[in-house]
Amino acid sequence: MPTISADSKGVYVIAVTPFDETGAIDSKSVDSVNDFYFESGADGLTILGMMGEAPKLTQAEALDITRQTLARAGDKPVVVGVSAPGLAALGELTKAVMDLGAAGVMVAPPMGLRTNEQITGYYDQVIAQIGTDVPVVLQDFPLSTNVPISIPALGKIIEAHPSIVMLKHEDWPGLTKISELRKAEANGRRRISILCGNGGIFLPEEMARGADGAMTGFGFPEMMVEVVRLMAAGDVDRAQDIFDAYLPLVRYEQQPGAGLGVRKYVLAKRGVIASAAQRNPAAPLPPTGIAEIERLIARQEKRLAELG
Repeated sequence: MPTISADSKGVYVIAVTPFDETGAIDSKSVDSVNDFYFESGADGLTILGMMGEAPKLTQAEALDITRQTLARAGDKPVVVGVSAPGLAALGELTKAVMDLGAAGVMVAPPMGLRTNEQITGYYDQVIAQIGTDVPVVLQDFPLSTNVPISIPALGKIIEAHPSIVMLKHEDWPGLTKISELRKAEANGRRRISILCGNGGIFLPEEMARGADGAMTGFGFPEMMVEVVRLMAAGDVDRAQDIFDAYLPLVRYEQQPGAGLGVRKYVLAKRGVIASAAQRNPAAPLPPTGIAEIERLIARQEKRLAELG
C-alpha cells in the first residue's frame, strides 16, 4: 500500500463518517462517500479525524471503517487519525491501522500542553511509542486543541523526527507560519509536506505561500481539487474566481459546532450519503439553517454558470 512522504501533495479529503438515523454506522454510505471523494479528484483520504466524529467511535468501529475504506481506496493513500489522550491507546491503534495498510497516521497534541518544552516532549514520546518507521502527519489545529505550536517549536520537532513527514496546517492566522517553514527549508532544513485545513477557507493564499495542497473537508471537494490544480499551474486568477464562487458556503461551514452538520447536509443533498445524521452528542441543523444553505447553494450554482 502507498505511504505518505515529504513529497506528498494534492487534496486529501477529511472523510465524514456516515451514520443512519439510529446512530449506527451506515456501511453502504461509507463506500459511496469514499467513491465520491475519489471521483471528485481527491489524491487521498484522511479518516477518523475530528470532523469524522472519531471520538464517538469505539475502537472496533474505527478499525472496521479503516478496513472498509482501505478496501475501497485501491492504490490511493489513506491517512488515519489516531489522536488519543493516552499514548498506549494511540500506539495500539497506530499498529492496527498500519498493519491494515494505512499510508500514515495523524496526531494532534492533547489539550493541556502549554510550553514549547511540553509540546516538543509530547512528540518525542509519540515517536518513541509508535516507532520511527510510521509516517506521521502533525496536526496543528490550535483553534480546536487549544495548543498553539510556535514556529521554533515546530522547527525543533521537524528536525528531531524525520518520520514526521507532513504538517496538517490549520493555525489561524497561520500564513506566516507557512512562509517561515519554507524559508527554513530554503536555508537547509529538510522538507515536509504542508497540507492545509480549516475547510479550505484560506486555500488560495496558503498555496501561494508554499503549501502543497489541502487536507480538509467540504461538501464540494471538487472545488479544492480544482483550486489546488490551478494554483500549482500558476493560473491564480482562475483559481481565485472558482474559489470565490464557493466562498460563501465555505464560510458558512466554518461555524463552530455547526460545520459538520452543514457538510453532512450538503453531502446528503447531493446523494452521496443516505442521511445527514450525526452520532450523539450532536446538534441538528434548524430549519432556518437549512434554508440558508439552500440559498447559498443556489447562488453558488449561478456564479459557477457565469464563470463557464
